[in-house]
Amino acid sequence: MSVLDIRFYGDPVLRRKADPVGEINDEVREFAEDLIDTMYEAEGVGLAAPQVGVSVRMLVADAEYKEDRSSARVFINPEILEADGEWKYEEGCLSIPGIRADVKRPERILLRYTDLNGETHEEEMNQVWARVLQHEIDHIDGKLFIDYLGAIKRSLIKKTLQDLEYESALYLEKLEEEDGDEEDDEARR
Repeated sequence: MSVLDIRFYGDPVLRRKADPVGEINDEVREFAEDLIDTMYEAEGVGLAAPQVGVSVRMLVADAEYKEDRSSARVFINPEILEADGEWKYEEGCLSIPGIRADVKRPERILLRYTDLNGETHEEEMNQVWARVLQHEIDHIDGKLFIDYLGAIKRSLIKKTLQDLEYESALYLEKLEEEDGDEEDDEARR
């Protein structure tokens, strides 16, 4: 499997509502493994497909963060059916490095999702698992944790966000150049 590049704040894919995953096949399973590898390499507890530039409703999470990866899970087309309670807790994001802030979220959720075998489940998640999954589901809905911050906190992080936008634009420009080079190589063949 492989480690994928994480997209940063400013990349349009992070603001797009992701498409549902259709058939669960070997390609989807391999992508799930790549997401898990990337999440652990980045020392994260969750990672959504849009964070690596793929706009599909799929995420991986390990709220227990076991180094042997035994608690890593894959959630395909997840949907929150119920949510209650309130819990304020500090969050960060692999796509917004260097920024952490307290965010209020429901403490408990009832989640419907599909696993890698194509089976649909409904499962209650609490506290850290609920928080991580809500954060990652926000990603597949085009939302970021900074959207929950008040105006004062957002103004305090404005410069960092502008720097990330600039880095993201450079990265996307590089990707476009690489795609153009590949197309030129194919045309020459």
